[in-house]
Amino acid sequence: MSDDAPKRSYELAMERLRKKDQEAGGDDRPLTDAQKSAIAEVRQFHKAKSAELEILHQAALRKATTHEEIDQLNENLRRDSDRLAGERDRKIDEIRKSPVS
Repeated sequence: MSDDAPKRSYELAMERLRKKDQEAGGDDRPLTDAQKSAIAEVRQFHKAKSAELEILHQAALRKATTHEEIDQLNENLRRDSDRLAGERDRKIDEIRKSPVS
């Protein structure tokens, strides 16, 4: 594809994302196999913890007797899910920024 040909929307979007990453201090180095493995492990752990939370949430919902209890349980699930997602994202970011060994 020549440089003077119009770019597709996804190419423009990728350029904007690369520019945004560079401005934020991100780097373009590829992940090592060890980093990929560590990220996969973090994601798998998060997936398992999320499933555990959902199972416990469903069990608690079956025991709930009022709308207030249900609302509180739903809020707790949302808060715990957000916390887990934040921890997962933080750990993945640390892995991505870790020096290549």
